[in-house]
Amino acid sequence: MKSQVEIKDKKMIDEILNSVEYGTLALCSDNKPYSVPVNFVYNENIIYFHGAKKGKTKDYIKENNLASLSVVEPYSVIQSYFSSESGLACPATYFYKSVSCDGKIEFVLDYEEKVKALQLLMQKLQPEGKYLPLDNEVYQKHINVTEVFKLNIDELKGKLKLGQHLPKERFDMIIEYLNNRGYEIDKKTIEQMQASKVEENI
Repeated sequence: MKSQVEIKDKKMIDEILNSVEYGTLALCSDNKPYSVPVNFVYNENIIYFHGAKKGKTKDYIKENNLASLSVVEPYSVIQSYFSSESGLACPATYFYKSVSCDGKIEFVLDYEEKVKALQLLMQKLQPEGKYLPLDNEVYQKHINVTEVFKLNIDELKGKLKLGQHLPKERFDMIIEYLNNRGYEIDKKTIEQMQASKVEENI
């Protein structure tokens, strides 16, 4: 099953990282796990994110800079009866794309790199612009009191679960139920299901 859901197309992995707005950062220190949601931006095999100068996240990273970031692009919840008439609960599932990034975190100390990271983050979250560029001196005080981190990625893995390996009968049954339910997320799910099925058959 692992090979069936693995994303092997690096371009698709990049698209997920460039579109998803936040992820869950997993840290560990003294055998104590800690996870925190972070806004992030992906650039040249680096994940940038920011935080406070003092706090638990920084303390954990100082003790152990090994980390993993998980991001999920969610699609529809699939009720058990969407793909089976058995009456069993086990066919219930949900569809998604996900990426996990493992590596080591560094503190960004260079002011120009901090500006670059925060500028990239703003371009991702506010692509329409309408703000002064981050290299404007008006931001200097704020940037100096903001901690910027970068996760240098050593390993990148992606998963895609959109029913692409289901038999045609079950696959078509799910699409029919999603069409009938008609949520906006269902319409997006159908588009992605059909695209993944085409790619699978190429």
